[in-house]
Amino acid sequence: MGSAGHMCWALLAVLLLGLHHSAGFWIVNVVFPPSIKTKIPSNNTSPLIIVPGNLGNRLEAKIDKSTLVHWFCYKKTENWFPLWIDLNMFMPIGVDCWIDNIRLVYNRTTRRSSNSPGVQVRVPGFGETYSIEFLDYNKLAGYFHTMVEHLVNVGYVRNETVRGAPYDWRLAPNENAAYLLKLQELVEEMYNQYQKPVYLLGHSMGSHYVLYFLNHQPKAWNDKYIRGFISLAAPWGGAVKALRVLTSGENDGIPMISNIKIREEQRMMTTNPWLLPSEEVWPEDHVFISTPAFNYTHRDYKRLFTDISFEDGWHMWEDTKNLTSALHPPGVEVWCMYGVGLPTPVTHIYNEEFPDGDPVDFVYADGDDTVDSFSMGLCKRWVGQQEKPVHVTEYRGLAHLDMVFHEKVLNQIQQILEGKSDVPKEVDVRSDVI
Repeated sequence: MGSAGHMCWALLAVLLLGLHHSAGFWIVNVVFPPSIKTKIPSNNTSPLIIVPGNLGNRLEAKIDKSTLVHWFCYKKTENWFPLWIDLNMFMPIGVDCWIDNIRLVYNRTTRRSSNSPGVQVRVPGFGETYSIEFLDYNKLAGYFHTMVEHLVNVGYVRNETVRGAPYDWRLAPNENAAYLLKLQELVEEMYNQYQKPVYLLGHSMGSHYVLYFLNHQPKAWNDKYIRGFISLAAPWGGAVKALRVLTSGENDGIPMISNIKIREEQRMMTTNPWLLPSEEVWPEDHVFISTPAFNYTHRDYKRLFTDISFEDGWHMWEDTKNLTSALHPPGVEVWCMYGVGLPTPVTHIYNEEFPDGDPVDFVYADGDDTVDSFSMGLCKRWVGQQEKPVHVTEYRGLAHLDMVFHEKVLNQIQQILEGKSDVPKEVDVRSDVI
């Protein structure tokens, strides 16, 4: 993008501040993460790797295009530039440039995805924490910063005993084999360096990635290298919100981008079909999308994708639906933590404008305002299915993204890392101020 693309980053600060109290999907509405209280350092620093959720780490791009979607867009860059988060995506014309840069192209024949023609995309900072602590270079949009600061305050060292494992979150794990190999090598490296098995921590979709990873390792490998798996707010049975994202789009409160416009990009990520509510666990008669003409259950996914003119979505779902839907136990000790007690949509109701208009009403169930508690609570089924213990803690009143910020969650994670396996079954945070 031209010189207009280098607008003052204060615009992003103002925009994100305005979004701070919106019901954002997962990441973008977070600004200036909560500070932490001083803790007594601990010498027992078991190595930890953090796997972020969807949208949860930076992406960079370099472009050399033969055609442009708009004359305003850059045609070629010599250096890598921020793709996520990129200020240009908040500009009226810039969003078209951004979508064309970040989009994937799905091939039904090869069942593989590729970058937009003329675009290279890379994930910066693998093995480090900066790419997951803040999603922008000016440190305005924070994600895991508060958690990492908490850990550093009790004796951890950035990029040594606590490390990040960012990835291309546009791709489901069946198309991310190189990342999974790097994650394995990182675990082994930390084990060999500290002579201790490693904890893996995943948030939201990141927990699905960790489960897929552990399910594809030999038991002997998991027994040797993995001390435990800490899961935060994982949509184990899928996320109903993913259906709205694919159907009519979800701008998560960003006023400069319409739902329909952002839908172009959201439909090009194979991770969104991967996160659709699983047919293996949801009741056959549960209606996820209700319209004047038809009520769609998981038995009607193929018809839904046809009716919304997104048939590639059906093929993406076919490719990814069995990656983690069976919920095979990970085979390591698990701490499953998630929020409950907040109204969470489990049915989206549309009028005649479907699919090009927003839902006009919702049916709610219990959850964390993004994922319902039925889906997140499916980790309970692992109790008794594996030799290693499974611990479940429900945080009453805690929203989806706040799982990575709240002091009580951070304290519990610290205790787990210090070897205190027992955790409470429920924690009420409704009266807390963070």
